[in-house]
Amino acid sequence: MAKGSTITANIQMLKEFLDRRLIRTALGLLARKCPRDGKSFLETSMELMVGARDHACFICSHVATPLVRLAFEFIRRQLGVSEEQLVDTLRQAHWRRGVTSVMKGIARFGLRRPFTPGSPILIVWNYTWACNLRCKHCYASAGPTPRPNELTTKEVLETVKKLADAGVTIIAFSGGEPLMRRDLFEALKLARDYGVYTAIATNGTLITREVAKRLKELDLYYVEISLDGANPETHDVFRGVPGAFEKAVRGIRNCVAEGIWTQVAMTITKMNVQELPAMIRLCEELGVMGLTCFNFVPTGRGIFIKDNDLSPEEREEVLKLMVREVLKGRKIQIVSTAPQYARVALQIEAALRAGEELIIPVHFWNPKLSKEVASLTEFIGGCGAGRFYCALDPDGTITPCVFMPVKVGNIKEIPDFEDFWATCRVFWDLRDRDHLKPHCGECEFRYVCGGCRARAYGYFGDYLAPDPGCVNNIEAWKALRNR
Repeated sequence: MAKGSTITANIQMLKEFLDRRLIRTALGLLARKCPRDGKSFLETSMELMVGARDHACFICSHVATPLVRLAFEFIRRQLGVSEEQLVDTLRQAHWRRGVTSVMKGIARFGLRRPFTPGSPILIVWNYTWACNLRCKHCYASAGPTPRPNELTTKEVLETVKKLADAGVTIIAFSGGEPLMRRDLFEALKLARDYGVYTAIATNGTLITREVAKRLKELDLYYVEISLDGANPETHDVFRGVPGAFEKAVRGIRNCVAEGIWTQVAMTITKMNVQELPAMIRLCEELGVMGLTCFNFVPTGRGIFIKDNDLSPEEREEVLKLMVREVLKGRKIQIVSTAPQYARVALQIEAALRAGEELIIPVHFWNPKLSKEVASLTEFIGGCGAGRFYCALDPDGTITPCVFMPVKVGNIKEIPDFEDFWATCRVFWDLRDRDHLKPHCGECEFRYVCGGCRARAYGYFGDYLAPDPGCVNNIEAWKALRNR
């Protein structure tokens, strides 16, 4: 049997194995919290396997751990991963949390297309409404001072614990400008102590050498700093404050110097799209790990500049340009929040039909997959709003996405966040791609992409509507232009 056929068969066998009722029941039992060791039987077993824990109760050490070892050995062989690679990965606490969340999702929801984990992989937390800039496209409509109803420091720490207890893998602190709150460092430390992967999304202007050093000492894994143009004039016009570009670049250099994974974020509109090639070159010069090109979403203050949004044809050309740059072997990763990015990459690869690897661009990285396992992109699934992640506002309000102001609850009023994740009606609407309205709901790429649900809501007031930014929804875009 050819190598590719073997891999395909192994992946299919793994899917069938994990979706069996008996296996799902076993995973459900292992995902329960051990009353003696304080974590799930699964997570405790992984800690014992990699030496992150010296001892555990009899059930965890002599019953759960042997079962987990057998399961991981089977999964490892099917995926072609070495034992050393597996152990190195599981030594990191946030990977163990992520694996536990995936297993909980399989146990509770099955192998859905696209996949839904047992708890959010990512929480984007708008930590404050305060910001030292005046960005034209700010989704949070942030201002110079915090608002009186923001969570107190005590409530912040209680929220970190609640999210950690629910099994959240990543907390990304955003804003406003998260560094405007002095207690950010306290929240980062607590999240780290719980084994949660921490990140911040910032305008970068407040990241001095001392701040970057402090973030590094707190084991911050990821910082995303906004640059909306490759030259100072473009960026400063977007950000509303002269000198913002220079300070942001200083912040980027300080983070890179400290060895923090640093990513540049660029919201693409008609005002700056022509600077994308120059931005890629600038990012390489700055030594960052990657560039994230954000979809413009008409929400917050951004609703007033929606005439500067790219047309579907313009967005398609931008995504093609990005994929071509990735295929050139650039020094940096180039990703997009536009879920159509994966669809464009698949279509370009289908046209090329060369080589044994396929680069599937998704939100945070460009995983290289063999062609035979590219079907896994249907489980990655494009838009993750209410499915892979959700958002918190500074007052504790929960929304499916930072760009989608649909209030579904408040973290202060929810005793069990994991149960809320499993039962929220709006989240389940967003998880069902077959329930989307045409063309998104009938598109052959709906499990890979699904359209940006925030853009659908921003333009139509309906999160199930078609994403008007896609070339497959040209008629919807024309209808908007004719209003």
